[in-house]
Amino acid sequence: MTGSQKIAFFGGTFDPVHEGHLEIAKKAVDQLKLDQILFIPCRRSPHKTEDPGASDHDRLHMLQLATAEIPWAKVDDYELEKPPPSFTWETVRHFQSQLPSQTRLFLLIGFDQWEALPRWKNIEILAQDVEFIVVGRGKQATSRKGYRAHFIQGNHPASASQIRSALQNQIPTHWLHKAVQRYIGDKALYSSTP
Repeated sequence: MTGSQKIAFFGGTFDPVHEGHLEIAKKAVDQLKLDQILFIPCRRSPHKTEDPGASDHDRLHMLQLATAEIPWAKVDDYELEKPPPSFTWETVRHFQSQLPSQTRLFLLIGFDQWEALPRWKNIEILAQDVEFIVVGRGKQATSRKGYRAHFIQGNHPASASQIRSALQNQIPTHWLHKAVQRYIGDKALYSSTP
C-alpha cells in the first residue's frame, strides 16, 4: 500500500450483510475518494443485547461472498479471532500499526452510533486516529467539537432485522447479494426450523 491511501473501517455484525451495507460503502468510496473499505465483522456489538442469528464463520463467509468482486472492499476477521471484548479504538490501533503513518483512516458509522460516540470506550483516542463518516439515513447529523466528520446520506430501505424476519417466515427478499442469498438457502440460515 502507498502512504497516501485513504482507508475506512466498516464494522458491524453483518447479520446478514445486505445491499444497504454495500450501497453505503460505495457512497463513502465515491464521495470521499477512498481507496479501500475494510469490512470487520464483530462477534457481537457491545450496543446490542442479543447474539447474532448466524455464526461468526457464516457471517464472515457471507461478507466475503458479497464483496468478492468489489475491488475496493476487503474483509478481515480480526475481531472474530481476538479474545473478547472488542473495542473499536483497539481495532483501529491494530491496523494502524501495520500501515504507513501518512495513511488517512476513516470509520464508517450510522447516525445512532454517532449520537452514542461519547459513551464509547476511549473515544478520545479513536477521535485522534480516525475521521468519521456518518450515514444519516434520513436524519441530519451535526458536527461535534473534537471530532473530524463527514456526513453522507444513505436511504437504502434494507434492514438486517427485517431480512432475518422475512427469511424466518420464508418470504423472499431482494436486498441480498445473489451469492449470499444462495448461501443462506443452502445452509438454511435464519430458518425458524431447528
